[in-house]
Amino acid sequence: MKLGLQLGYWGAQPPTGTAELVAAAEEAGFDAIFTAEAWGSDAFTPLAWWGRETSRVRLGTSIVQMSGRSPTSIAMHALTLDHLSGGRVVLGMGVSGPQVVEGWYGQPFSKPLARTREVVDIIRQVLAREDKVTNDGPHYPLPYDGPGATGLGKPLKPIVHPLRADIPIWLGAEGPKNVAQTAEIADGWIPIFYTPTSAGMYQPWLDEGFARTGARRTRDDFEIAATCHVQIVANATEKQAVIDTMKPVVALYMGGMGAKEQNFHKMVFERMGYGETADQVQELFLGGKKDEATALIPDELVDDMHIIGTAGEVKERAAQWEETGVTTLLLSCRSVEELCTIAEVLA
Repeated sequence: MKLGLQLGYWGAQPPTGTAELVAAAEEAGFDAIFTAEAWGSDAFTPLAWWGRETSRVRLGTSIVQMSGRSPTSIAMHALTLDHLSGGRVVLGMGVSGPQVVEGWYGQPFSKPLARTREVVDIIRQVLAREDKVTNDGPHYPLPYDGPGATGLGKPLKPIVHPLRADIPIWLGAEGPKNVAQTAEIADGWIPIFYTPTSAGMYQPWLDEGFARTGARRTRDDFEIAATCHVQIVANATEKQAVIDTMKPVVALYMGGMGAKEQNFHKMVFERMGYGETADQVQELFLGGKKDEATALIPDELVDDMHIIGTAGEVKERAAQWEETGVTTLLLSCRSVEELCTIAEVLA
């Protein structure tokens, strides 16, 4: 199991000390650095900016929101950065949710599985550069011939010859159908809230995708990149303090992300067996009672979602994650010292 540095997306201001973290990750033997986006900072720019000082680590997005750019635009970003980095890009993408897609990007959210399939197919056409890029699907027709079209559009090839036709495409997926499709058409999967306890739930979904005619990968060469927080503590008191500091984030995703009628993250927690808690957390969170919502987050859930313990416990728990099929553990580290300590323990 490889280690990756998860830089995530920015808060109100750009983070500090990131360049030092990235340098330390490469020096410590991390396999990759990943960036994310929500509705503030984008994923590609920080990856290019901080990645320029690296020479070995893979540069990944987890995740690029597909509705934020056309498929060919995503492909342009990927092939450009792949050239600049010498072939180190991992293109992680996801559908986001209706609040962001329709409220921020002004795009329809309907039929996310079909849209994902079209996006992946178009990007692969661009990267292969075997012929002019076309798409007959209803979501991203190329050339465009819908309302307002001039009729002058024509199929094109990318001017730049991509460095790699097989840039890895990893997809963020949460539900059964989405996970199965990911196993069918992608090179890897970026799950959210993946844990050793819940890992068994996903195996039939993955197997369904691998068994489909024309599946791109098998379980043996398919990558699973799970994000968690790893922290080494001296005793149970310190561990409890870390768990308590992480509960507000869990409450946000469980109760505050998405709409009450459709919160994909909440649905993950429901599948994990926390349906009643998730309902209560959502009601409190959306009612402005965030502290009360946070207080309902169970210790055991946070402990399962992350790796917190003594050095020996951390090593043992990491092995459990690897046994479930995780090929890359994406870690959110806050300091160079923390990163180096974790790298040494998990070397």
